[in-house]
Amino acid sequence: MLDKILGKKDKDKKDVPDLRKDGKQDDSDIGGRLKGMVSKATEKSKEKINNNGKGDNGKLSSGDKKPRPMPKPRPKPRPTPRDKPALKPPLKKQPQKKGRFGAIGGAAGLGGGSDDDQRTLVGAAVFGIILIILVGAGYYFLVFAPYQDAMTAAKQTKITEVNTYFKGALATDYNKTLLLAQIDAGTTPEMVLAVDVIGPATQSWRDYQNQQITTKQDPYGRVMITYAAGGQKNLIVKVVDAQKIVNEADAAVLSNMEIKTPDTVAVPIIITRLQAAGGLINVGDSVDVYLTTTNSSATTPTGNNTTTATTSTATTSSPTISGATVLAILRAKDSGTVTANLQQSQEIAVNTLTMTNSRTQTANTDVEELLKAAASNTWNEAQVTSLLNAYGWRLSDFERASNLGELDVRYMVVLEVPRENALFLMQNSQSLQLTVPTQNAPEWMITELKKIYGTA
Repeated sequence: MLDKILGKKDKDKKDVPDLRKDGKQDDSDIGGRLKGMVSKATEKSKEKINNNGKGDNGKLSSGDKKPRPMPKPRPKPRPTPRDKPALKPPLKKQPQKKGRFGAIGGAAGLGGGSDDDQRTLVGAAVFGIILIILVGAGYYFLVFAPYQDAMTAAKQTKITEVNTYFKGALATDYNKTLLLAQIDAGTTPEMVLAVDVIGPATQSWRDYQNQQITTKQDPYGRVMITYAAGGQKNLIVKVVDAQKIVNEADAAVLSNMEIKTPDTVAVPIIITRLQAAGGLINVGDSVDVYLTTTNSSATTPTGNNTTTATTSTATTSSPTISGATVLAILRAKDSGTVTANLQQSQEIAVNTLTMTNSRTQTANTDVEELLKAAASNTWNEAQVTSLLNAYGWRLSDFERASNLGELDVRYMVVLEVPRENALFLMQNSQSLQLTVPTQNAPEWMITELKKIYGTA
């Protein structure tokens, strides 16, 4: 491009400029060439004018004026070898590398140094960035992420605990909202786990269950408590006892308890003396009902006879019905036949005098016939009543005191149970076992326990 501007031809491209020459060619400069062309044109014009204006003698005519001579251009002083700059081949400007860290070096003012310095600074910047990323990643995976996992687990644990206790009627309780807000506001796992859930839940459930006892009691001052213990259980108790149970239990028990108005029926069942708590239950006693099943039977031949042994075990460790009330108990009439004979004899001999004293008392009574006579007004009802009042119970109590009794006797017991358990009693009367809880023991049992363990 520079050769075309200077007017050199292709054949001159191979010519190397002679830097040792003092002068400079006329056509080496565009300005010089233009000035030369103008000077030549001016000289030719002046020659034509001079030739036209002269006469034959070579003189100017009288009417012509002498033209003013054109000023000649002054030659441009040529530079001396000392002032002439030394020509160097033009250096190509290295294009600036545009990379990931080019803007960083330019922004930091690092572009003015050498290439080695720039590479060193860029490498240091890259190393610093990588180090920052590694430190940040290590902090996230080793500190921040485990901390967040622990925080999330702690909050989820407490939220699950809140939902476990505040359910059913207390699903929208005010204390539940406060506890959830307190859990959400925790800033550390320790602070979240320290939130007390059981305390507020217990207080809320006690207030609610005491209100239910007041509103759900029947005309006899009783309520039925339904709870879960190996299945749904029902317990019929007095209001005072129900309030005691509620005030002593915590939210874990109260949240799984329901207070209902007793809906009961009287169901008669015929059972053996073993099933009837040894025949030592009386009207008004509270009993628990268990269900037993036959697990195995073994047959053993003994001579010409065969003996079959049957083992019965309870299906569950908790009663099927709790707090059933004994409304009536009847002993089989085989125990009503009384035959007694008391004879006393005394003989005294003094010298020849002999004294004899003999006393005989005989009793032969059929209690069932005596009851019939009293019922038919054949006998005095008041006298029969005074004689036979609680005969069956007193007979069982005498047997207990004497350690001798009729073991194969059968009893008919009338139990008050919730309506939903009536069919259960009817279908399983031969597999039932009545027990007497010592916490609500009858008088004879309390007396015996005090004799054995003493009073507190």
